Amino acid sequence: MKAVPKGQYIKHFQYGLGVITESDAEKTSIDFDLHGPKKFMTSLMVVEPAEGTPPKRPRAKRVKKTVLAAAAVAASGSK
Repeated sequence: MKAVPKGQYIKHFQYGLGVITESDAEKTSIDFDLHGPKKFMTSLMVVEPAEGTPPKRPRAKRVKKTVLAAAAVAASGSK
């Protein structure tokens, strides 16, 4: 099996619906709606295109540098 286009919405027999996040001739990464990210050998995976559009994924929240600096100072002062 060849690489699957990034962003394609697919259906897997065990994990259900997901979005291709990376794919090449050897490995494919899929972010599943209910099971999270999984990696497969491209030549062994069995998927089919899914109907509809993928749900919006929440973005990771950024931590401000000032919060990290304050936490570092607090941690070093408590030793």
